[in-house]
Amino acid sequence: MDAEHETAAETAPVEPPAAAVEAGLRAAVESGLPRAIAELERLVRIPSVSWPAFDPARVAESAEAVAELLRDTGVFETVDIRRAPVEGGSEPGQPAVVARRTARNGRPTVLLYAHHDVQPPGRDEAWQTPPFEPVRRESPDGERLYGRGAADDKAGVMVHVGAIRALAATLEGLGPDLDLGLAVFIEGEEEWASRSFGNFLRENRELLAADAIIVADSDNWDTETPAITVALRGAVAFNLRVDTLDRASHSGMFGGAVPDAMLAAVRLLDTLWDADGAVAVEGLRSAGLEVPAYDADRLRSETGLLDGVQPIGRGEILSRLWSEPAITVTGIDAPDVANASNTLIPGVRVRISARIAPGQDAGEAYEAIREHLERNAPFGARLDFEDVDAGQPFLIDTGGWAVEEMRAAMHAGWGREAVDTGIGGSIPFIAELAEEFPDAQILVTGVEDPDTRAHSPNESLHLGVFERALLSEAIFLARLNGRSA
Repeated sequence: MDAEHETAAETAPVEPPAAAVEAGLRAAVESGLPRAIAELERLVRIPSVSWPAFDPARVAESAEAVAELLRDTGVFETVDIRRAPVEGGSEPGQPAVVARRTARNGRPTVLLYAHHDVQPPGRDEAWQTPPFEPVRRESPDGERLYGRGAADDKAGVMVHVGAIRALAATLEGLGPDLDLGLAVFIEGEEEWASRSFGNFLRENRELLAADAIIVADSDNWDTETPAITVALRGAVAFNLRVDTLDRASHSGMFGGAVPDAMLAAVRLLDTLWDADGAVAVEGLRSAGLEVPAYDADRLRSETGLLDGVQPIGRGEILSRLWSEPAITVTGIDAPDVANASNTLIPGVRVRISARIAPGQDAGEAYEAIREHLERNAPFGARLDFEDVDAGQPFLIDTGGWAVEEMRAAMHAGWGREAVDTGIGGSIPFIAELAEEFPDAQILVTGVEDPDTRAHSPNESLHLGVFERALLSEAIFLARLNGRSA
């Protein structure tokens, strides 16, 4: 070997063995966990509800807090807070946090997504502890952190932050450089239909472009078993107005001859389901997905189904949840019981929320529901459709290298193989991600578990799940740091 080659060999970086990297990551995650939980608690204390009736200043405060966490990692070339106009309008959406680190030496780039906004808390009396005061409590399955956003999705934010910190600290201690490209997108209005999401992607496409995308906003099979979400139902929601009279009338004088709007609405809504509670709308389709075993006892345990109340629908339970359509009436505008006079109600407004099976277009599904309602309107009742929201379902391609790497990382982080799952809820923006970045591989992961109660009172994060999810993501990023794009 000549002197030039000897010098090159002496100065070339020596990659540490994978076992040493993984051991370093485990130590970094364990030592950094108290800090990550404390920072998560600070985020939970910010009531960043993105709905219009709530203070937008608190969403802006939350964005600033997240941006500071990303800056503090020291790995990003740029960290910004940005907005984009809502779809079909000119007003700006809620603030999102974006960051980027350029890939080096042929390494891939990973986009890390989560959201910092949260659902409204609901009634305070339904909470065992104040919704925006994080509280740690022991539960039968381990320690949990309670609070609105503790799991959905401020824990997703902290998984990203914690994984980046652990990776940077481990590589600094062992010697190799952090060559992996990183982009971060922490949205500020996911809980309010992501109304500026498409515009945000288009305006920031270069900043967010990546080879793989991790969406940390889903759940796991249980507190000991990780999951990769591979099927997502779409969503269609709208307000339906039912009118039968131009004014209220005395129910004693005209009841029995005049159809009031409540009668018409009840009769009409009942046509949406058959006797088993399965959707009875012609044109709504099933995806026919294969599902793992899951029995009615587990359903009863995870949902709080009362004794004697039976599940609805037909077929395998997870098929009903993942690959069949569902329709729910989520709200009714009508006189409450305290103000219920003896009156024929002239008009009623209801909010209808439908979940659409993977493989069906959301617009097609809305038209099928609308046609069904118009065709079945009783007594000639007048129908009006307002405030239509739609999000596309999605099926994840599980054949790429990124899914393979994530499965290996989850096995290392959890000690168990990941389960491929669907979710009955919807993450409509994933279809938009796939449309804007068609060559990127999308991974839907999360920190929730069957007892998280996201969107409900007493939302909580299982701290063991949080640690395992954080470790798995750190291992995944480390594996990609040694992989060519």
